[in-house]
Amino acid sequence: MSNRYKIRQNLISIGDDFWIENAEGKKTFKVDGKVLRIRKTLVFEDAKGTKLAQIQERLLTIRDTMVIDDADGKELAVIKKALIAPLRDRWTVKVRNGEDLDVQGSILDHEYTIKQGRTRVAEVSKKWFSFTDTYGVEIDPGQNEILILAVAVAIDMMAHPDQKKGKDRKAK
Repeated sequence: MSNRYKIRQNLISIGDDFWIENAEGKKTFKVDGKVLRIRKTLVFEDAKGTKLAQIQERLLTIRDTMVIDDADGKELAVIKKALIAPLRDRWTVKVRNGEDLDVQGSILDHEYTIKQGRTRVAEVSKKWFSFTDTYGVEIDPGQNEILILAVAVAIDMMAHPDQKKGKDRKAK
C-alpha cells in the first residue's frame, strides 16, 4: 500500500516553515526554511522536531542544482534539471549509495512521476485535491519517503523560482 502526502505549494519559499501532511491530514513532517544562510536551505524534521534531512541550493553551477543531505550532513542526492528535455520536463536525481531517480512529466502543473530505471516509485499530482494550491506525493512501498518528499519540494522550488525567493504572497 502506497503512502500519500499533501503539500501546499504556495507555502514553499525560503524563510517560511510549512507542514507536509499525510492522507488523513495529520502533520507528519515539518519543513523549516532557513533565511540566515547564503544558500537557500530547507530542513526536514519529523513531527517532534528531529532533523531528518535538508535541501540546499548549490551555488556556482551552470544550471539549477539542489543537494539533499541526511540528518548528519552527508549528501544523499543531487537534483539537476536536464539540459535537453523535448516535450516534457525532465530532472535527474543522482542518489549516493543507491539507484538514481528520473523525474518526468509536467513539473509546472505538478503532474509527474519519479522512477528508478523503468519502475515507478512515486507520483506527484494535483488531481487528488480540489484545492488549486495543493498537490500530493504518492510514494510506493519500500521507498525512502524523506528522500522522495525532499525531491518533490526541491523540484517545486527550482521550477517555481518566484516562490523560492520568498515573495510576499499575502499582499495579493
